[in-house]
Amino acid sequence: MTRAVRGADTVAAAVRGAEASAGAATRGARLVVGVGCSLGCADEELRALVAAALAAARGTVVGVATVDRRAHEPCVIALAAQLGVPIDTFPAAALAEVEVPTPSDTVAHHVGTPSVAEAAALLATRGELVITKQRSAHATCAIAKET
Repeated sequence: MTRAVRGADTVAAAVRGAEASAGAATRGARLVVGVGCSLGCADEELRALVAAALAAARGTVVGVATVDRRAHEPCVIALAAQLGVPIDTFPAAALAEVEVPTPSDTVAHHVGTPSVAEAAALLATRGELVITKQRSAHATCAIAKET
């Protein structure tokens, strides 16, 4: 339990840091964190990955986005709850239509789309990526801002 709280605090601190360091030009940037994960991915793993990505982003996180088959994955739910934002989900077919900078043949084979994190963030914002796909052993994340 202490580890989960520490991870939650790390994500919250990263969000506060991203908001506090936002410059005048990006102060109002609305960010969505796109995430992908393996079944059973640990909350701490996804939170740490997202915290590291948010440390380099500027703006306010307004949502988490993923493929529809991960809508009930505990680590995704925990991340959205910690950030205090809703989860937007998209079918694999919709994600597959989005051009991304780092597609994966492995993800395409298993999920039916070459991208989850980047494509979901882009679909949710209809904007542009500010952080391209970041990876850990069992998760990915990307951050997009609304334009």
